[in-house]
Amino acid sequence: MRLRLVLSWAAPALLVGVAICQAQDIDALKKQAASGDPVAQWQLGGDYEFGENVKQDFAQAAIWYRKAAEQGDAEGQFCLGDLYYNGHGVPQDYAQAVYWNRKSALQGNSLAQDDLGVAYEKGQGVPRDFAQAAIWFRKAAEQGYRTAQHNLGVLYLNGEGVPQNFAQAANWFRKAAEQGFPEAQTDLGVLYEEGRGVPQDYALAAIWYRKAAEQGYAEAQANLGFAYGKGRGVPQDYAEEYFWLDLGLSGELPERADAERVRNAAASHLTPADLSRVQERAQKWFENHPAKSNPQ
Repeated sequence: MRLRLVLSWAAPALLVGVAICQAQDIDALKKQAASGDPVAQWQLGGDYEFGENVKQDFAQAAIWYRKAAEQGDAEGQFCLGDLYYNGHGVPQDYAQAVYWNRKSALQGNSLAQDDLGVAYEKGQGVPRDFAQAAIWFRKAAEQGYRTAQHNLGVLYLNGEGVPQNFAQAANWFRKAAEQGFPEAQTDLGVLYEEGRGVPQDYALAAIWYRKAAEQGYAEAQANLGFAYGKGRGVPQDYAEEYFWLDLGLSGELPERADAERVRNAAASHLTPADLSRVQERAQKWFENHPAKSNPQ
């Protein structure tokens, strides 16, 4: 038994901009931004957005992003679109998010391209259109952006906007998985477990589940637990089954009741001492792996 395949979407998030929307010497930066330098303007916007060197102020972030965006700066456009998507410093407005993301995407910004794909997939700010979503995901995916690679794989898996093709789904999942993206690692593991688009291989499924599970991804943890329970790709081991299912149950699972039932069944195969040890191990894992958002 394992969890059903649930493919999640990486919607545009405030943290996506962390890597590009931040700055260093604040006084020099303010002076440079005031002089009209668009790069300094979006960097100053980033400092205000994330509270780097200044007090966090989304309204100020929006002002400076807009100054850069209106000069045609792709990063400023993307960051302003992100604020509109989240409603930070400006009213939440998906149409405005799309407007600015499109400008940035047309200049080749892969994060904006992926966000534009998500907008078309979800019908946020534009009519829902899977074919357009696929076009924009592909542009970002071909630049190596792992979230877009995963999203394009999902479209191939479901046959939305592109012909259904499990081999192509596996291809794009693998590209994202090899960059450490846990959702793609999990989904690639599912394809190996089920033999869709790749030869059925329980050992490889377990390998990919483990990579995601060790990053704290709940579905992968549960799937790895199920693998141990059945001895698929790993030796049958009720203590490992309990351990990974217990970790997975701390997160969001689509079939939570089944996971709880299987974990409790695994506990019945353990001695009280063994159960206590595995529960202690799980507690230590949580202490050493504080909850965090999945990277984009």
